[in-house]
Amino acid sequence: MMVVMAEPISLSTCERDELQAMSRARTIRAEDAQRADIILGLAERRQSVLETSRRQQCSANTVRLWRDRFLAQRLPGLWSQHRGRAVEPGTEKLEARIIDWTLHHKPADGSTHWSTRQLAAELGLNHMRVARVWTKAGLQPHRRRHYMASDDPNFEAKAAEVIGLYLQPPAHAAVFCVDEKSAIQALDRLDPVLPLSPGRAEAHGCEYFRHGTLSLYAALNTTSGEVLGKTAERHTSAEFVDFLAVIVASQPARRPIHVIVDNLSAHKTKLVESFLGEHPNVALHYTPTYSSWLNQVEIWFSKLQRDVIARGVFTSKADLKRKLLRYIRLYNRHATPFRWTYQNAKHRMR
Repeated sequence: MMVVMAEPISLSTCERDELQAMSRARTIRAEDAQRADIILGLAERRQSVLETSRRQQCSANTVRLWRDRFLAQRLPGLWSQHRGRAVEPGTEKLEARIIDWTLHHKPADGSTHWSTRQLAAELGLNHMRVARVWTKAGLQPHRRRHYMASDDPNFEAKAAEVIGLYLQPPAHAAVFCVDEKSAIQALDRLDPVLPLSPGRAEAHGCEYFRHGTLSLYAALNTTSGEVLGKTAERHTSAEFVDFLAVIVASQPARRPIHVIVDNLSAHKTKLVESFLGEHPNVALHYTPTYSSWLNQVEIWFSKLQRDVIARGVFTSKADLKRKLLRYIRLYNRHATPFRWTYQNAKHRMR
């Protein structure tokens, strides 16, 4: 019996590594792993077409197919190439019509946006056709987001000043993001909390007893990610100045301190000006109006809200204070700074 020897295949180091990784992988399709084994058998073990087909339990034609494809296209040739169905005439015009109706028309019943079935009925189409066009175009009429536009004429200059403190802080200086989370409610649930269990989320009763409120002042160190915290009964200018004193006391004497705050009136009183006059090493930097999102401490506040406040049970204001300060103390053990990135023409913090 004549043994048909396969055409010699030579592999580069990168190709060999990629094929071996595909052959060993457990998360790719079996047919892709088999194609890698076929090429490795022909190249590394110098097997014939028939030997490779018996080893892989496939036909000799299958071995020849992927051998020829690899020789012609190398690694890209091992991926399946599905021709698919030809595009029907008028498809582009129909898709453009669906998108135009989605963007520039409203349902006649007064709805604020289209559903797939509403638009399909209006245009005499199948609702799945509308859904596929929306997916292809990235349209999601059911979703809505909020935004706040700043009317600050000096927005760019102020934003650049704040971002500059994040990206290139002054040498030997400390940079803190400061804000207060006011009116945190000490809510005690009247009904028992039903714990998390398989197939059921944790459940809280709707009735509660409010023991009062506290305000939390927080200062996020942008270099270390650590947080200084202090609770207060109120959030007036006097409490803000007291917290600034706490920040100053946490740093070495005469060390320059830059504090990023929002435009709350309590941050701009004569009492604050007097404190700054007594501490020339402290400088306040104000975010643009309606732009508190530039203050990194707001990210930490959102984490605090999710982790402690939203589902917390507090038997008193003292209990609320204890749990807030405990969270800060434990958070600081593994604190890491937020990383400022620039992506999709929008500033984002991670």
